[in-house]
Amino acid sequence: MAATKDIKLKDIRNVGIIAHIDAGKTTTTEGILYRTGINHKIGEVRGANGDSATTDWMAQEKERGITITSAAVTCFWKGCQINIIDTPGHIDFTAEVERSLRVLDGAVTIFDGKMGVEAQSETVWRQANKYGVPRVCFINKINQTGGDFYKSLESIHHRLSKNALPIHLPIGFEKDINGVVDLVDMKAYTYNDYTDHELIVGDIPADMREKAENAHALLVEAAVEAEDELMEKFFEGGAEAISQEELKRALRKRVLAGDFFLVTGGDGRGVIVEKLLDVMADYLPSPVDVEAVWGKNPKTGEEISRKPSETEPMAALAFKIATDPFVGKLIFIRVYSGVLNAGSYVLNTTTGDKERIGRIVRMHADKREDIDKIEAGDIAAVVGLKSTFTGDTLTDVAHPIALESITFPEPPVSIAVEPKSKADQEKMGIALQRLAEEDPTFRIHTDDETGQTIMSGMGELHLDILIDRMKREFNVEANIGEPQVAFRETIKGTSEVQGKHAKQSGGRGQYGDVWVRFEPNEPGKGFEFIDQIKGGVVPQEYRTPVMKGIKETLEGGVIAGYPVVDIKATLYDGSYHDVDSSELAFNLAGGLAARDGIKKANPILLEPVMHVEVTTPEDFMGDIIGDLNSRRGRIEAMEDLMAGAKLIKAIVPLASMFGYTGDLRSMSQGRAASTMELAHYEEVPPNVAQEIIAKRSK
Repeated sequence: MAATKDIKLKDIRNVGIIAHIDAGKTTTTEGILYRTGINHKIGEVRGANGDSATTDWMAQEKERGITITSAAVTCFWKGCQINIIDTPGHIDFTAEVERSLRVLDGAVTIFDGKMGVEAQSETVWRQANKYGVPRVCFINKINQTGGDFYKSLESIHHRLSKNALPIHLPIGFEKDINGVVDLVDMKAYTYNDYTDHELIVGDIPADMREKAENAHALLVEAAVEAEDELMEKFFEGGAEAISQEELKRALRKRVLAGDFFLVTGGDGRGVIVEKLLDVMADYLPSPVDVEAVWGKNPKTGEEISRKPSETEPMAALAFKIATDPFVGKLIFIRVYSGVLNAGSYVLNTTTGDKERIGRIVRMHADKREDIDKIEAGDIAAVVGLKSTFTGDTLTDVAHPIALESITFPEPPVSIAVEPKSKADQEKMGIALQRLAEEDPTFRIHTDDETGQTIMSGMGELHLDILIDRMKREFNVEANIGEPQVAFRETIKGTSEVQGKHAKQSGGRGQYGDVWVRFEPNEPGKGFEFIDQIKGGVVPQEYRTPVMKGIKETLEGGVIAGYPVVDIKATLYDGSYHDVDSSELAFNLAGGLAARDGIKKANPILLEPVMHVEVTTPEDFMGDIIGDLNSRRGRIEAMEDLMAGAKLIKAIVPLASMFGYTGDLRSMSQGRAASTMELAHYEEVPPNVAQEIIAKRSK
């Protein structure tokens, strides 16, 4: 791999490849690695003879032909070092996209040229908006039957943003595509075949001249909005008055602002990948384009910043953990300021622990290269950190800063898992702990009533992959239960109750007495404890135990054993005994108040409902809508897509959607496809809630 020591900060690009499943992210990454000389051949996503894609290195990725975990690779193009993270497209692995976008400066959004904007395209677009990531668009597969650059562009305008303009126009249609017109220099770039690295530069074909000139004029008009001087120049002399350098500078400013998107197209296997690389190098941000990263002083709480400079104190964010069979735990980090040296000590401001940096490695998918340091703006992996996890900040010990962490959605699907033998029991505990460290959307807990280990994840495929990894990587054989919905409990009313724990059994007794008001909190706010004690009716040292007693009871559920969420508990009165009161007594009193108070405040069950999108030929639309209605679904919208396909948007309870992929395949002769993501939690209908509570009470 080429040395990086001569690369300046302004020439680094940290870029994510994001898209709907099967749009061609991994294949495009392969094309980039081939064109930049990192690989000597293009791997296949579903490769025969073992020549699978570089970034799909896990056994499950090779077998299923999908990306499961984001993979980092580095390549070099025209003096730029491009750190690429190829992210998954399946909604179950959306956390991989979330954490990658948190640390990246720019992104390439890839669209399937036969389908245009798809369900997950909208999801990753929203995630990029959330983190303010500037991006460019690549319409892939336009050389295939049904591929259409212009219809795909129309779908971007319709579903994502009107501020998306082509920087290249394809020459030819479907299988006859053999190049692009560059709308900046107004030249045609064509190729001979896949293996030809040299693009042939020539004049724009006569039949495209007018179309190209119109598109160029629109591009210039949009670009000059970036600078007042250019705007005046444009009004006086038209598009011809703006030079190529001025146009490129203005377009870059507009892209960096995050609300304007350049669009190019081709075939990710290699057709015009050079022009996509040019767009990434010329228009996506470098670390110096991000003026500063903000965080808080962990001691004082005041807002402080770090500039992307090697002379600033070191600040970095851990965004991913992976278990490597050869070196152990790898922590992927983005350094925002300063320099992180191998062998140095750093402070984890999230945990307060000091950590020693062991080895530093630059990752190329599952291969690694040892390096001495990571400088500001760069991404690499660290070996040897014991107590650092996803979202933690690592800083210079003398100049601490806590950067904003990464938030992940709560996993809505659970299954029970039991080791098959005594030998598997200990191994299973280690395996689950390691997998949970890697994946922040994977949770494990023990069901107090049954003693079973419960795994929770983002969907059936997510849990299926984790169980497969447990078997292959840790040799754990386990029995798996049926998928279960992660229900929640909450209240609709208000109650004021007394929780009193008084016990006298000779010697010192136990006495704790509290009055607590329970009321609903805003959805998503979780549990909130309010202390309204006036005077010393409940001494200060007993109020935290009351809160803990309430919280522990709510976590275990009251009506059906599911966690109680979005509740305010206000401690407003009580009494104590000079001798018999203790922290334990008030902890138990808080728990008694919670159990009684929830039952008296109109408790209800909440269930996760999913935002479901189904793409189908029109012939099967009636059956699919009827089926979704039978699953307690609500149809929200129907839209026309490219190639005569229809899009159905619905809200459906997760409990009704297990096994839906197979049912949909049967209903549509394998021609329809669906995606599902968590929309929100809502109240379970009373008749369904009664069944669930009765089943749980058994």
